[in-house]
Amino acid sequence: MGSHSDKHLLYCDWSKRDSLLVTKKQFQDDLLHSYTEMNKYGIHRDNAPYFLPPYEWYNDSIAAWTKELGLQLINFTPGTLSNADYSTPDLKNYRDSKTIFRSVINFSNERAAGLNGFILLLHIGTDPARTDKFYRLLPQLLQELKLKGYRFQTVDQLLHP
Repeated sequence: MGSHSDKHLLYCDWSKRDSLLVTKKQFQDDLLHSYTEMNKYGIHRDNAPYFLPPYEWYNDSIAAWTKELGLQLINFTPGTLSNADYSTPDLKNYRDSKTIFRSVINFSNERAAGLNGFILLLHIGTDPARTDKFYRLLPQLLQELKLKGYRFQTVDQLLHP
C-alpha cells in the first residue's frame, strides 16, 4: 500500500509534461498530509513506501521529489481499463464495471505474457455518483484469474522478490 496523494492534485500539464502546476512545497505538503490521514487508520509511512501519483501523471521533478521523501514512485501497467473505475456516468470516458472486468480478462487472453508482472490500478474510494463500484467485482475477478493460473503479489513482493 501507499499514497495516491491527499487532494488528488494535477502535478504537471497534460500537454507540456515538463511544466509543473505545483511547487515543491505544495507537492510535499499534499503527499505528507496523505500519510497523516493514513496514519489515523494504522497505516504508517514506513509500511506504505509506494506512491502512485494522482491521474497517474507525473514528470521527472515529481519522481525526484518523491525519492527525496524516501518513497518509491510507481505506476499502473497500461493496457486494461482497470484504472477507469473512478469514472462516473456523466463523463465521456465512463466505463461500467462489466466493461472494465472484460477488458482485464480479454487482455490476459490476448497477450502471450498475459498479465504477468502487471500492476492493476483499482480505486477503493470512488465518487458517490459511481454506484457501479468495480471493487465489488474484485472477488470474481481474482477467482477467474486464479483459475487461469495467476498468483497475486503485493507491489513490494513484485519489486523486491
